[in-house]
This record gives sequence, C-alpha cells and structure tokens, in this order.
Amino acid sequence: MSNLENLQPRLLWKYFEEICQIPRPSKKEEKIIAYLLKFAEEQGLEATRDEIGNVAIFKKATKGKESVKPVVLQSHIDMVCEKHSDVQHDFEKDPIIPRIEGDWVKANGTTLGADDGIGIASQLAILASNDLEHGPVECIFTVDEETGLTGAFEMKPGFFTGKTLLNLDSEDEGELFIGCAGGVDTLATFTYDSRPVPSGYVAFKMDVKGLKGGHSGDDIHKGHGNSIKILNRFLWKSTMKYDICLSEFNGGNLRNAIPREAAALFTIDASYVENLKEDFAAFLAEVKEELALTDAGVAMSLAEASIPAEAICESVQFDLLNSLYSCPNGVIAMSFEMPGLVETSTNLASVKMIKDNQILVTTSQRSSVNSAKVDVSQMVESVFRLANANVIHSDGYPGWKPNTNSEILRVTERAYKKLFGQTPVVRAIHAGLECGLFLEKYPDLDMISFGPTIRGAHSPEEKLDIPTTIKYWDLLLEVLREVK
Repeated sequence: MSNLENLQPRLLWKYFEEICQIPRPSKKEEKIIAYLLKFAEEQGLEATRDEIGNVAIFKKATKGKESVKPVVLQSHIDMVCEKHSDVQHDFEKDPIIPRIEGDWVKANGTTLGADDGIGIASQLAILASNDLEHGPVECIFTVDEETGLTGAFEMKPGFFTGKTLLNLDSEDEGELFIGCAGGVDTLATFTYDSRPVPSGYVAFKMDVKGLKGGHSGDDIHKGHGNSIKILNRFLWKSTMKYDICLSEFNGGNLRNAIPREAAALFTIDASYVENLKEDFAAFLAEVKEELALTDAGVAMSLAEASIPAEAICESVQFDLLNSLYSCPNGVIAMSFEMPGLVETSTNLASVKMIKDNQILVTTSQRSSVNSAKVDVSQMVESVFRLANANVIHSDGYPGWKPNTNSEILRVTERAYKKLFGQTPVVRAIHAGLECGLFLEKYPDLDMISFGPTIRGAHSPEEKLDIPTTIKYWDLLLEVLREVK
C-alpha cells in the first residue's frame, strides 16, 4: 500500500490500489483476468471463465442467510486509456499511480480507472471478507465494456444463476439508475489521392489542447469543447479564405470520449501568412469567450513547421472539412418522460489518418428511444454520404427500459433512507450500461445500478470522490443484508 493505505474501508482501497497496478486496456485484459482467477483460488472460492474472458466468482451465504436468493454483483474489468499528450505512459505495461488530492483520488496525467475499478475492488472486498452478512453472492467481471460491450454481448445464458443484479458501474452517489441509453457507432472513411504542395507555400501546425473532454454520454450536455470541431472550424474558414492545402488531420481517440486534443498540418501561400496569424489570434479569443463558462482551459497554438511531402487532394479536403463542419454533435433531444435526462445525442469522437491514404471518422450515437437512435445515426450517415465517404454502422447495443416496480429498487431506496436519512434520486442514465444486454439473455432479471461519485471519466481528469466511496460501500453492504 502507498498513499491510499489510511483510507477507509481499508480492504476496499487495498484492492483498488492492487487493481491500479495491473494494466487492463480494453481487449487486452489477460493480466487482470489472471489476477481474478488467482484471487479466487487463494480465497478458496469457486470461479469460472468463459470463452470471451468474462470471469464469475461465487461465494456461499453467510450463516443464517442460506435461504436468501442469490445476488449478482457486476462490473467490467477494462478501463479507458486516455492521457495528456505530454505524458509518457504505456497502458499495456505501466501501472496507474493513484494519488490523494483533498477529497479525491486522481492519477498523474492519465485516466484513473475508477470506471470501473472501484466496482471490481468492492466485489473483491466482499468476496474476501469474513465478517459481512449476505446471501449467496455471484460476482461477474466482464471484458471490453468500453469499446464494444463484448463481454456482455458474448456471454452465454447460464453464466450466472441469480435473478437480482447490482451493476456497480455508475458515477453519481445518491442516484439510483434503473435505465440507460442504447447506442450505435457510425464510421465514415474517406480515400484520397495525394497532390504536391505548391511552390511558395509555408507550412503550419495547429494544435487544440486543454479541453476537459469526458464521457460522451454522462458529459455530452455540459458544453465541453470538441477539439475536432474547433480545429475544423478554423481550417474550413481558412480554406474558404486562403485556399490552404491540408496534409494531416488527427484528433480524438475513443468513440465514447469527447475529444480533448486535435492537430493539423497544412500549407498556405507565403503572402497570406500574416493574415493567417491575425485570423488565428482572433479565432483563439473567440473560442475562449465561447467556452469561458464550460471549458475555460482551452488552448490553441499555431506554429510554422517543415514543408510536408504532399497534401490531400483538393476534392477530398473539401468533402472532409465540409462534412466535419456540418456533422451534428452534442445533444439532439432531451427526454420529456424523465426531465433533465438527455434522450438523444451524437459525439464526433475521432478523425484518424490511417493506411492506404484513408481518413477514418468515428462518431457515436446514443438514445433511450431506439427509433431515435436509428434516426440520428442515419442523420450522421447522410452527412458523410453527401461528402462521398464510405459509411458503415456498428451492430449497436440496446437500452435498458426503466422498471419503476422493481423489487431491488425498493430494497435499495429503503436501505439508502435508513443509512443516510435522505431519499435517493431515481433516474435513467444517458450512458450505455451492460444491463440492456443482460436483459436480452436473462429476461427475468431485476436490476439496479449505483456507485460513488466519479468526475471526468474517460479523460485524464478522472477522479474518484473519497467520502462518497464510503457511502457507496455502506449502501452496497446494507442492500446485501436487506435482500430477502
């Protein structure tokens, strides 16, 4: 133990810190899977692993609770791997180093992995404890939630037996989640020919940094800047005004993260250089003013660079910049059924120069209404088809329709009131949870999702609130005690 050793409950934080030492990028969870299976062996607990990598660990009821129905505790074992561009960190090899700052646990320039490391840690703490009161517990650990929900998609019926499931993957203490949005990804690919850079042109590199980014579901309504949109806005205006030649455009990373950084390399006729610099200064001031209340850390730079060997052909540059400008991004509709909930949104997530002279644009659409999810994905498709791109959609994943008559909801509400003397907020979440996929395979499941407060998930600003982690732990144990 290091700087988390004095936090309570100690066993929970012990396992959280151990998990931080184990690299676990999405689709590369072999090390954390081995850790879980070894843990089960050392604890003398029954465990199994399915073909895709999901792990189940089973613990018998404590004395006097043998007749209580089993409760399934579920978390995902992968984490979003995001870092600031100036941070040296290999997510496949290097441990996450947590640190305490006030009431928060953070990492150094990378995602912390509290999403969903704190869920894993709480499961392990329950499995390892011998002084808790609970019925049969089935702990389910799924793979690749963040990039494809693969573990939930591929899980076969019968992997667990309980019909009451607690999803430990929420990020707002005091709120109980009984529904979530479904989602689909829309990918557009541009194929371009190269052209020579005109003589007498000067090269510039433009960077957009300093944005908050965040979860493309939980944070999409908060007005955070989108680095791709900002960068493209300046490039589009400069193309219209000075006929610049674009050579490189890269921005964003993960489909479920609001892009924080983006960069472009372009050339411009030397006679327009001073005009370009004046335009950039004005643009920087303009964007800072627009984001003053929601993303004040935005930073941009424009610096001369080495002349690139070639540029993107004019027709594809035109199509790319116009489609990125017109591509919808952000909240599309709010819910009338559940006030304050985003119903439908889309996130322009990344633009990447890939092999064979191709540019891949990744977007992600979410909605709690399936037809609206399809509609907004087709809206995005239409924009890129007009720009002559090849467009495909992912298979998508279903939402989780709220059940206000849920028995586990009533148990959890009572437990929360008993512990804290307050009524928790019951709502749906605009993020995607695995619950919708579980419900397809286990239609009799009664589910709820809750967790401690996490801010900045899917970004290097991710942080876990210590006081609410204690409340989350107490609530989890009280719910296990109260299940009949």
